[in-house]
Amino acid sequence: MENQRWLWPCLLTGLVITSLLSVSIGPLQISPYTSFNAMVNWATGQELASVAPHEQLVINNVRLPRTILALAVGATLAQCGAVMQGLFRNPLADPGIIGVSSGAALGAAICIVLFPNGGEYLVAFSAFVAGLATTLIVYRLAASPSGTSVVLLLLSGVAVAALAGAGIGVLTYMANDMALRDLTLWQMGSVAGAQWHYVILSLIALAVISWQFNQSAKALNALLLGEAEARHLGLDVDKLKLKLIVLCAIGVGIAVAATGIIGFIGLVVPHLVRMIIGPDHRLLLPLSAMLGAAILVVADIGARSIVAPSELPVGLVTALLGAPFFIILLLKQRNKLV
Repeated sequence: MENQRWLWPCLLTGLVITSLLSVSIGPLQISPYTSFNAMVNWATGQELASVAPHEQLVINNVRLPRTILALAVGATLAQCGAVMQGLFRNPLADPGIIGVSSGAALGAAICIVLFPNGGEYLVAFSAFVAGLATTLIVYRLAASPSGTSVVLLLLSGVAVAALAGAGIGVLTYMANDMALRDLTLWQMGSVAGAQWHYVILSLIALAVISWQFNQSAKALNALLLGEAEARHLGLDVDKLKLKLIVLCAIGVGIAVAATGIIGFIGLVVPHLVRMIIGPDHRLLLPLSAMLGAAILVVADIGARSIVAPSELPVGLVTALLGAPFFIILLLKQRNKLV
């Protein structure tokens, strides 16, 4: 309880500060005070505070959608990671374990290489459809008349991900220089191309999955006891698995379609929050969403600051931050077990 009391205000404060910094930092430096006034103007639709027209334009059309998209995608990936870890009862699980990321990457690769004039909307749509289809294939492979095995889900996910990786490899070999560059950059993940329609779609997806995950929090807690125990408590385990897997596929599919592949948020964030407040999904899910949103915004700030005026793909930054941090967590866990 002590951890919960300080964690909520800390995360809320961190979200506000990182969001304000994200809107302020860039090739055109804008003070946090001016940025705040510009956001007030944008929210009200009126010029309530004095902001230079070019600064208002940059914030309205570039930085604000970019920041909100990073918040929505970070929160979505972190919550889906927490659900996957609860569903598989494994703190090393992440959304990619059900094949949605690899499937989305294959869908995007097909569009980028074979339909180079399709445009970004076709790439995003192909990524979402392929990610969702891959997840359903994985679930179907693991389903049997006696139920759905978590182990079979895991193995099916690995097999389908390997198959998708082979498909991406073939397409990469076939791609010309321009398509190869586009495909490589897409796989690294970025929120630089944020547009308001992506933002709105990501926010809708976040709202829907957050509500549904919250409704399933107690069921996930029961599932932590084991599938047999959960069934004795009256829980329809197979229905719960299907519901959560489809919701994760939709959430991650939309996130990947909007930004490309961004790793480690869904893996590290829920693991870290669980270490602080415990496994109760009623708290784990919203706190993971807040921390995931803040971390992705911080990573995006780093992506545009480290090699300024150029910009790194944010997926590289999350990997650079997440991999060493996760290794430290693993070493601590190993020391506890020894």
